[in-house]
Amino acid sequence: MKIGIDVRYLSHGLMGGVHTYVYNLVSELARLETANRFYLYADTKRPFELAGLPPNFSLRLLPWRNKLDMVKSDLILGRVAARDNLDVIHFPANYGFGPPGVPSIVTLHDALNIFPLWESVKRDLTRPKRVGLTLYLQLMTRLSARRTTRFLTVSRFAARDIVEVSRGRINPDQLEVIYSAAAEQFRPITDHDRLAEVRQRLGLTDRFVLADGLKNPGVILRAWDRLPEDMRRETQLVFFSRRPDLLPTAQAAIKEGRVHHLLRPSQADLVAAYSMAELFLFPSWIEGFGLPILEAMACGAPVIASDRGSIPEIGAEAALYHDAEDDVHLACYLAELLTSPWKRDRLRQRGFERARQFNWLRAAQELNRLYETTARSGTLALAGAPRYGS
Repeated sequence: MKIGIDVRYLSHGLMGGVHTYVYNLVSELARLETANRFYLYADTKRPFELAGLPPNFSLRLLPWRNKLDMVKSDLILGRVAARDNLDVIHFPANYGFGPPGVPSIVTLHDALNIFPLWESVKRDLTRPKRVGLTLYLQLMTRLSARRTTRFLTVSRFAARDIVEVSRGRINPDQLEVIYSAAAEQFRPITDHDRLAEVRQRLGLTDRFVLADGLKNPGVILRAWDRLPEDMRRETQLVFFSRRPDLLPTAQAAIKEGRVHHLLRPSQADLVAAYSMAELFLFPSWIEGFGLPILEAMACGAPVIASDRGSIPEIGAEAALYHDAEDDVHLACYLAELLTSPWKRDRLRQRGFERARQFNWLRAAQELNRLYETTARSGTLALAGAPRYGS
C-alpha cells in the first residue's frame, strides 16, 4: 500500500503543536514493521528535519523561493503526489488537496479553522497580516473539507467541538480520535550539573514557577499579585514562548521585571526548566489537546490548568483545575502548593502516571491501521480507536 503524507512542517523550521504532531508521528511510523510504502512531501525552504529514514520511505521536495510558494505548494501538491499512484494521502495540518480519486485524511487539531469568520479574526484586527493568514487558512480548510474522506483529531473534546461548529458539514461517522503524547525527550533530568548550567544560563532562580506566556498570561499575573509579598519575593515567575508577540499585559510585566521571559527555548532547555520548576501553569482559554501539560507532567512539574477545552480530558486527576478567568482560585492553588511540598509531590507522581498513558508509537500504529482501512474503503472506522462520542 502506498501512503502519502504532507510533511512541509518538517522543512520550515517551525515550532508548536502541529510541528510536534507531524514530527513524532512520522518518526514513529518509520519505526513500524510494515510492508506499506510512505511518500513524504516537503519543500526546500529549510533542510528536512528527519534523517536516516528506512527504505520504505521516499522524500519528495517541492521548490521554495518565497512565501508565495506556500500557496503554490498547497495547490500543486496533489498533482505531484499523483505521480506516486497513492492509495491514501494524509494532511496532518488542518487542510490539503490530494490527487483526484485518492482517499484523503485530514487532521483537524481543533475547530479554530472552521469557526465563523468573525470569531476567528476579532482578536487580531490590529494585526492585518495575521488576519490575512487566518482567512487563508479558513478558506483552504473549508474547501478541502468538501473533498476529505476521513477526518482525524486529537481529543474527544475536539471531535465534539468540530462536529458542532461545522453545523453538519462534517459527519461524526467521518471523524476519528487518536491521542497525541509527550515526546520521549520529555523526561526528568536528574543530572545536577546539567540543571545548574541551564539554571545559570537562562537566569533562573532556585525557586520558580513556569508558564506558557502565550496562554492567558493576564489571569496568571492577577493571581500572582494576590500572593503574599514574601512568597512573590522568594519565587520567580517565568514565562516561555515560541513567539515574541505576547499580549500587552505580559509584555509590560516582563519590561517591569515582574516576569522572567524565555523566548524560543530549545527543547532540551525546556525539558530542564520543566524538571526544575516548582509548578507549571496552563490557564489556556481553549485547547484541542493541550500537549504542554503532558510534557510538564512527564518531566515532573506539578500542573495547575484551566478547566476548559480538552485540558481536563488529557490531565484527568493529575492536575488541579480552575476557570480560565478565575484568578482567585488560581491564587489559592498557587499558595497551597508553594507552601506544601507533599502536595506538589503527590501531583508530580500522578503526572508521571498520566503522561505514561499517552504514547506516540501507539498513535502511529493506530494511524497506520487508519491508513489501511481508509485506503480499502474510505468509510471504515479505525478498529479500537476512541470515537468522538464514547
